[in-house]
Amino acid sequence: MTSTRIHVSRLLRLAAGTAAAGALAAQDPAPQQPTTRTTPVVVTAARTAQDPFTAPRAVDVLGQDDLQRSQFRTLPQALRELPSVMVQETSPGQGSPFLRGFTGYQNLLLIDGIRLNNSTFRSGPNQYWSTIDPFSIDRIEVVRGPSSTLYGSDAIGGTVQVITKSPQHFAKSGTAYGGAFAGRYATAEDSVMERGEFEVGQTWADGTRTGFLVGADARSFGTLEGGDHTQNQLGTEHDETAFDVKIEHWLDDHRRLVFLHQAMRQNDVPRTHATIFGESFHGTAVGTDLQRVLDQQRRLTYLQYHATALGGAVDGMHLSLSWHTQRELEDRITSSNVERWQAFAVGTLGAFAQFDSDLGEFGTLSYGIDWYHDNVNSWFRRSSGSQASDPIQGQVANDASYDLLGVFVQDLLPLGDHSEAQLGARYTWAEVDADSVRDPSNNSQIGLADEWDELSLSANLRHDLIVDQWNVYGGVSQGFRTPSLADLTLFDTARSGETEVPAPGLDAEHYLGYELGTKWRADRVELRAAWFYTDIEDQIQRFPTGQLNGSSPIVTKDNLGDGYIEGVELQFAWLAIDQTTLFGSGSWQQGRLTNFQGASLADDYPSRLMPLTALLGVRWEDLSGRFRAETFVQHAADADKLSAGDLRDTQRIPPGGTPGYTVWSARAGWQVSDTADFEVAVENIADVDYRVHGSGSNMPGRNLVLGMRVTF
Repeated sequence: MTSTRIHVSRLLRLAAGTAAAGALAAQDPAPQQPTTRTTPVVVTAARTAQDPFTAPRAVDVLGQDDLQRSQFRTLPQALRELPSVMVQETSPGQGSPFLRGFTGYQNLLLIDGIRLNNSTFRSGPNQYWSTIDPFSIDRIEVVRGPSSTLYGSDAIGGTVQVITKSPQHFAKSGTAYGGAFAGRYATAEDSVMERGEFEVGQTWADGTRTGFLVGADARSFGTLEGGDHTQNQLGTEHDETAFDVKIEHWLDDHRRLVFLHQAMRQNDVPRTHATIFGESFHGTAVGTDLQRVLDQQRRLTYLQYHATALGGAVDGMHLSLSWHTQRELEDRITSSNVERWQAFAVGTLGAFAQFDSDLGEFGTLSYGIDWYHDNVNSWFRRSSGSQASDPIQGQVANDASYDLLGVFVQDLLPLGDHSEAQLGARYTWAEVDADSVRDPSNNSQIGLADEWDELSLSANLRHDLIVDQWNVYGGVSQGFRTPSLADLTLFDTARSGETEVPAPGLDAEHYLGYELGTKWRADRVELRAAWFYTDIEDQIQRFPTGQLNGSSPIVTKDNLGDGYIEGVELQFAWLAIDQTTLFGSGSWQQGRLTNFQGASLADDYPSRLMPLTALLGVRWEDLSGRFRAETFVQHAADADKLSAGDLRDTQRIPPGGTPGYTVWSARAGWQVSDTADFEVAVENIADVDYRVHGSGSNMPGRNLVLGMRVTF
C-alpha cells in the first residue's frame, strides 16, 4: 500500500499563513453589515434572476458553501459530481468537462456574463477552463443543454457561468474593512494552494457605497501520486499564480457600477501522456516527446453597469465593455532532441447591452445585443537545429480576426396561475478574416475570409402540479456553432501524435435539443429527473486523409457528423432522519454519429461517450451548523463505446476502452468560530488505480486534503 506523504515545508507554509490570518482575525474589526441568507437564484437560465426550481431547464448552482466544503482543485473539478458531467483531464493542470456528451468549444463558459470562449479554441478537450482561479469564484451556475438563443455560438452541451466574488464589508456609515486567508493542501497531488484577500468598504454621507476587493494567490503542484499500482506519475508538476481586483460603486440599492481586473498564469503545465514520462494504463501507449509543456496566461478587464427596479418602460439594464487576452506558449522537445516553440495570443474586445421590461400579463421581456471581436496573432513556430521556422503561421492563422454579433429577445410568459413559457429567438452573424494561412495542398501562404449567419429559436414550458413543490417541464432549443479559427486553420499535433492541417470552407454546426423533466421539493425530499435528446447535424469532425507528415498521420476536418446523443439524469436528497441526508445522482447516455471509418462514412459512437455513472452518499450536520461530515461512493461503468477517433487516441484510451471504477471518499468540516472554517477530506480511501475516460494521467490515489479559511 502507498503511504501518505506529508511535506513538512509545505505544511509549515500553511501553518504560517493560518497564524498570520488568525492574528488579523483577533483584532477588533470595523463593523459590517450582517450577511443575509436568501433563496438561491440563477441568472444563466433566462438572463434574469430566477429560482432554479422554477426554471424549465436542468439547472445547478454551486454556491460559496459548496465550493468551500468540496475543496476542488480547479473549476472543471468543481463540476464532476453533477449528473451528465464527465471531467476529462489531459494533465492535472488541464481539465475539460463533458456536458451531455459535448466538450471543448461545444460548451460555453461565461465570467460575469462575458464569454471565455474565443475563435482559437480547439476541438475536443482543451485546457482553457482551468485558467479560472477557483479562489475568485462566488458561485457557479450550470445550465445543461443548448442555449444558443440566449448566448449564441458554442452553447450546445451546456452553459456554465462563473460569478466572481464581490466586496461585502460595509458599515452603516464611514469605512469598514475585512479580508480572508484561505489555504488547501493535498498529499497525493503534492500541492499547496494559498490565497489572501483584503476588502475596504466606504459608505458615503449621501448613502452611496463603494467597495474594493483585492485578492492574490499562488498554487504549486508536485508529482501526482496515483493509486496502489501506479504510484508516482513523473512529469505532472507545474505552478500557477493569480490576481484579481474588483471595485463596486452602489449609486443606490438598485444601481451599481462594477470594475474588475483578473489575471491568471500557469507555468510549464505538462501534457504528460505525449512524453516519455507517461504511464501505460491497461495497455495505453507511452509518448515519445522528451518534453511538452504549456504556459497559459489569461487577463480579463471589464466595466459594467447594472440597474434593476427602474420602474419605467425599461425595468432593468445591464451594460458591459470588456477586454480579454489569452496567450499560449508551447515548448516541446521531440524524441530526436529537436526543441520546438509555438505561440499565439488572442485579444477580445467584447460588449453587451441587455434590457428587461415588465409587460404585465404579457410576461417579462429580456432583449439586447452582444458583440465580440477577436484579434489573433499566431506569430511564430520555431525549431532548434537545422529545421527552419515557419514563416506563414503558428498553431493557427496569423494576423487574423473573428467577429461574433448577436441580437436576442426572450419572454417569460405566464400561462394562467400554474404555467409559464420561456420563448426566445436570436440572430447571429459571424465573420473570419485571416491573412496568413498555410495551404494544406501545396504549403503556400493563402488568405481566408468567410462569414455565417444563424437564426435560432427556443420554447420551454413549466407547469406546476403543486405550486412551489412539484412541477413538470419540457422544451425544444436550437443550438449552433460557427466554425472557429482553429477549425479552419489549425496546423498542430492532435490526439496521440496525429498532425491536423487547415480545413477552409466549413459550414456551421446545427443542433436541436429536446428535454423533458420534473422537479419535486418538500420538507424532507428533493428530486430532479430529466430526459434529453440532442439531434446533431453537420458537426465538424476530424478524419484521416491517408497521408503522412513524416511518421505522423495527417488529419483534417469536414462537416461529417449527423446523429444524436440521448440521456437520462437523476438527482435526489432525502432527509432520512433529523440532521442526516441521503443523497445521490445518476447519468446514462447513448448516441450515434457519422464519420469516416476507413474510406467511407458510417455510423459511429460520439467521441468519449460518458459511461453509466452513479453517486450515492450520506451527509450529517449538527443542529448548530458548525460540524458536518459526509461520505459517498462514485461508480463509473466501463467506457467501451469508442469512436474511430477514440481508437486512434492510443496514449489516453486503453485498447477496448477505459475500465470502470468505484471510488469511496469522505469529507468533514468544522466551523471553529465565526471567522474560521476547517475542512478535511480523504479522497479515494481504497487507493484505487483509475482513470477518467479520455484523460492523460491517472487520478490521485489515496489523497488527504486539508482546507481552511480565516476571515477578519
